[in-house]
Amino acid sequence: MTVTGQETQAARALRALEDDRSSVRLRAALEIGATPDPRYVDRLVERCAVETEFFVRDMLTWALTRHPVDLTLSALLRELHSERAQARSQALHTLSKTGDRRAWPAITRTLLTDPDDEVARSAWRAAALLVPEGEEAALVTVLATQLGRGERETQLSLSRALVALGETAEPALLAATTASDPRIRVHALATRRLLEDPDTGFTFAVEEAKRVVALGGVGQEGR
Repeated sequence: MTVTGQETQAARALRALEDDRSSVRLRAALEIGATPDPRYVDRLVERCAVETEFFVRDMLTWALTRHPVDLTLSALLRELHSERAQARSQALHTLSKTGDRRAWPAITRTLLTDPDDEVARSAWRAAALLVPEGEEAALVTVLATQLGRGERETQLSLSRALVALGETAEPALLAATTASDPRIRVHALATRRLLEDPDTGFTFAVEEAKRVVALGGVGQEGR
C-alpha cells in the first residue's frame, strides 16, 4: 500500500470512530488494533473518554494495547487528571491491561478513593496489578478505607483487589472486622473468607458474614 493509501485508510478509520452506529465504531477500533499506527493513539484515548458502548470501549482498549506502551503511556497518564470520570476510569483500565509498572506512581490515593465508583474500581484493579514489591502494605492501608463502600459490584471489585494482595491484606481486614459500621464488618469478613478460600462465591461469603455480624461475632479467627 502506498503512503497515500495508508493515510486514506487511517483517515477513514478515525472518521469511523465517530460514527453514530456502534457497530461501525466497533469495526473501526478492530481495524485500528489490527494495523497499529502512532497516528491513532491520541484519537483512541480521546474516544475512550466519551464512548457510550461497553463493547466498543473494550475494543478501544484492545486497540491501544496493540500499540507500543511507549506511545500510549503518556497519553493515558494525562487522562488520569481529566474532569471526566469515564476518561479516568478507562485510562486506568487500559493501564492495567498494559501491565507497565511505570504507571504506578500515577495511581494516587485520590484515584483509589475517587467518589465515582467506576473510577475507584478501575484504580483498585490497576493498583493490585501494578504495585511494586514492597509497596503492598501501603496500598492495603488505602484500600481498607474503602471497605463497606457501594453496592455488590463495587464491593466485589475491592475484595478481589485485596485478595490479589494476599496475606499482606490480612491485618487490615482483621482490624476492620471490629469496625463500628456493620457494612465494613461484613465486607471485611467476606473478604477474609475469600482470602482463605478463593473458590468461595462472593454472595455466599457476604451472606455468611452478615449472619456472623448479626450474632455479634467477628468470625472464629478474630475471637
